[in-house]
Amino acid sequence: MNLDLEKICIQMTEVCLETGKFIRQEAQHFKKSAVEYKGNADMVSYVDKTAEKQIVNSLSQILPEAGFLAEEKTADKLGLRYTWIIDPLDGTTNFIHGLPCYCISIALAEGNEIIAGVIYEINQDECFYAWKSGPAFLNKQIIQVSSASKLNESLFATGFAYYRYEKMQAYMQVFDELLRNSHGIRRLGSAAVDMAYVACGRLEGFYEYGLNPWDVAAGIIIVKQAGGLVSDFSGGDDFLFGKEIVASGKEIFNPFYHVVNSHLGK
Repeated sequence: MNLDLEKICIQMTEVCLETGKFIRQEAQHFKKSAVEYKGNADMVSYVDKTAEKQIVNSLSQILPEAGFLAEEKTADKLGLRYTWIIDPLDGTTNFIHGLPCYCISIALAEGNEIIAGVIYEINQDECFYAWKSGPAFLNKQIIQVSSASKLNESLFATGFAYYRYEKMQAYMQVFDELLRNSHGIRRLGSAAVDMAYVACGRLEGFYEYGLNPWDVAAGIIIVKQAGGLVSDFSGGDDFLFGKEIVASGKEIFNPFYHVVNSHLGK
């Protein structure tokens, strides 16, 4: 069966926009007493879980045969060919503290290949999306990665692991080198938003380790279809399940990747 990926991607954006209304509404009166802890700094609430259930129900109608890989595990159906990869609220810590940077991230995978992705940044009402063989969009306008080619004209983003610290020393060496040779480094608190911002050229590059598939799946195809490059820390393609990723515009990729690889590569 050949899927109409453009149609499916548009339907995915509609799911994000609808679920985003719920998250935006709950943000107005959310109390920290509703927080549950999966780990010391790994938090969840009824907002994440309810949003995920809404997304799962809607996506099930779009492609009933697809399985689910969802952060809050509200659905565990296996798909023989297609899988929805869902983060109902990427940037939960920001949401809990009232910081305005969090999003919904949904991707559709065929095997291990991402074929459609949507990232909806709720506070800015910005919907980034792309499908295989198509362009990347922000609110219906085609986007492209930055054309910057030098570190000293680039702005980067990263995040910090909240449970795996074995690479932290090398990680901070990358941070130090980039900080000294660029416009700076931002830590926004949402890997999906970071990748969306790379795709539209607001950031030149993003790197992080300790990530899960739902953190990066949608961003992978959006960056690629916007003209960017994605790799793991050693230049390979183990970035969906390998818990490490480098994403940037094509022109800056080699110098940016070299800094990351020199400290964090295998």
